[in-house]
Amino acid sequence: MLLISATIGEGHNATARAVEEAARRVWPGCEVEWLDALRIMGRWVPSTFNWIYATNVESTPWLYDFFYDSLWRYRWFANACRRFVGAWCGPLMRREVLGAHPDLIVSTYPLGTAGLDWMRRHGDLAGVPVTAIVSDFAPHPFWVYPDADLHYVMSEASLRAMYRAEPDAVGAVGAPPVRREFRPRDRSAARAEFGLPTTGFTALISCGALGFGAMERAADAALRADGVSRVLVVCGRNDRTRRALAERGDPRLVPIGWTDDMPGLLACSDVVVTNAGGATALEALACGRAVTMFEPIAGHGRANAELMAESELAELCPHATDLTGTLRRWTDDSAELAEREERALKHACTADLDDQVAALADVPQHHGPRSLRPQDAFFVHATTPEVPQQTGAILHLEESARTLEEWRGLLAERIRSRATELPMLSRRLVTRPGRRPQWIHDEVHAPDHVSCRELHSAEVDDEVLAEFFADPVRTDRPPWQLLVLHDSITGRAILAAKMHHSLGDGVAVTSNLVHLLCDEQQPKPASGKVNRPWYRRVPEVLRGLTGLALSGAAPSRCWTGTSSPERSFGHLSLPAAQARAIARDHGVTSTGLMLGLVAEALHRTHRERNPAARFRVMVPRTARTGRGGAGMSEPGNHTLSMSLDLPIGPMPTPWRVRAAARALLQLETSGQPIATGAVMTAMGLLPAGLHRWVVRRVYHRRFFNAIVSVLPGQRRPAHIDGVRITEVLPVLSLADGVGLAVGAIGWGEHFGFGVTTDPALAPRAEVFTEHLRDAFAEMRARR
Repeated sequence: MLLISATIGEGHNATARAVEEAARRVWPGCEVEWLDALRIMGRWVPSTFNWIYATNVESTPWLYDFFYDSLWRYRWFANACRRFVGAWCGPLMRREVLGAHPDLIVSTYPLGTAGLDWMRRHGDLAGVPVTAIVSDFAPHPFWVYPDADLHYVMSEASLRAMYRAEPDAVGAVGAPPVRREFRPRDRSAARAEFGLPTTGFTALISCGALGFGAMERAADAALRADGVSRVLVVCGRNDRTRRALAERGDPRLVPIGWTDDMPGLLACSDVVVTNAGGATALEALACGRAVTMFEPIAGHGRANAELMAESELAELCPHATDLTGTLRRWTDDSAELAEREERALKHACTADLDDQVAALADVPQHHGPRSLRPQDAFFVHATTPEVPQQTGAILHLEESARTLEEWRGLLAERIRSRATELPMLSRRLVTRPGRRPQWIHDEVHAPDHVSCRELHSAEVDDEVLAEFFADPVRTDRPPWQLLVLHDSITGRAILAAKMHHSLGDGVAVTSNLVHLLCDEQQPKPASGKVNRPWYRRVPEVLRGLTGLALSGAAPSRCWTGTSSPERSFGHLSLPAAQARAIARDHGVTSTGLMLGLVAEALHRTHRERNPAARFRVMVPRTARTGRGGAGMSEPGNHTLSMSLDLPIGPMPTPWRVRAAARALLQLETSGQPIATGAVMTAMGLLPAGLHRWVVRRVYHRRFFNAIVSVLPGQRRPAHIDGVRITEVLPVLSLADGVGLAVGAIGWGEHFGFGVTTDPALAPRAEVFTEHLRDAFAEMRARR
């Protein structure tokens, strides 16, 4: 078990010690490690935060009240604060937390929970229960996080406050998290141990380890109450107050410095006076003592006091006269005091801490809603009724003796057993007018995502595939779909997959399909590294932004206009070994060759024959690293785009290939890709409505004529239940007003092309794929 706490006062550590004690009773021999969230945030942080906290409470309580009230009043402010702290604490905690290999994580400090929430949102801690023990009676927005699996809070009123702070959080009412030595004991015996008179009414004043607040005023108010025989004042580390009280020489006043025997002192008391509602109040309730909240400290102390009073677990005394009157009443009416003690014990015994700690190990993982990354929200905003944004792939399988029902059962089983390991597949899209789109976790049911069809001819294959990819994927469930086409005569099978583009780019689609369906033991998808963020490459970004500004609109309006819902799809498979050999012969990369072939097909399809003619294509380039490992399965879109002007005027095909490859190389080193990434990130800072408006005006026909994407694939053979995947063909979506999208991927022994067109704007896809085939045949003949 990993405990996340912090030394800011002693309340959070006291809660963590109680959890550790319970864990050792539940799991004898268990390993328990501690992390101090403040120390991880920086060596200077603990002392600085303690100073800020003490200064706010004692000198500028109005400022602390303003901050606390703002957390409740302004949702955007609370979210911004939580995200800021999470982004600060999370990356620094990550190495320590993952290095501990915990089976269970329990946080008793809100900033630590913020760091864990950040890790969860970035794909870490899958399968590890992440829980929080909220020791304050009033959970404020800094305490509660949607990606924590469970929050234990202190009362039903606390639970209502928790859901008000974060409606998407998961909570339950728990037992007071105190050590077992905090229990009801005989007063007379406890007083004898401390050398105190065994009779008489005793008030205990304790305001935490730092001795905050009006402790001297509390002592004066208690001494003015008739019937109070003695006042014990636990000053903690506040030596100034202890010395001041000791100098009074009042025999009824017993100032105490730091003590390790708070259970004994609580057992000596008839009533406990405190001011924050934290660990001291919880320990007093567990000991069955009546509690009064005197002059609650600012912010969370005031909120805790009000909520405890609402739950009838404490008497709220805002002023000295209130405290004096309450103590007089209780000394005169022992029945009321006994009722208070009974209520405190009843609350403390509603649950058993050991049982609750044991249950934490089996808490199911909770996936709170989260806003989409700007790069993913881009494709939500770019979607129109005529142009759905979805990406897909077609997997051709070698012939086998399996029936259609066997394929259906196999896919259903693999979805059932593996989909939970792939967070991308359990995300459902939630969109609301004027709000940022969000992901929420949803259960994956195989029948909702798999359909099968028996076929008997290749011509029908094309028709069914075209219908499948033209139909927008449903968003009332995780937005992805599989289709199995099977020929019972030949044993040939085709597996088609499509998913909403906001789930991920083409690399994510193919990689997650491999992890979901293939036999090989694939490494678990992880949060892979991508290229250095744009803000660390400022000169390159500035250079790229300049290039983007100067590039302007597309040089022609060819194959653009008003989109229609009609689609045509074409597919082409080329021998990979020959393609790589041709690329080597001409001194270009495989990607350069693919772009050159597209340029040649455009030339052969295009009506213009102007030697200076240019055709602008938008070329997404992956920002992922690794081959088939970390980074390739990360959900979301991790691409950087370039606007490439392809030469389509008359020239020999080899010249065109080399010209396209040179243009690509120049753009890759121009800073334009990283600049587009910076622009996408900046757009995500805009309000949702404005973000949508901007996306609709930059991702359309004015700036490019087509989309061309060359995706990294894999050469190693992959199998589904022993049946080899012979080739993979990508399927790309169009942009608004753009009539052509071409995707290419190298897979095993083939380079697969997928062509999508809007026949109202561009020639049908089969025309373009035939020109691609002819261009490759010409290049091969020239070898």
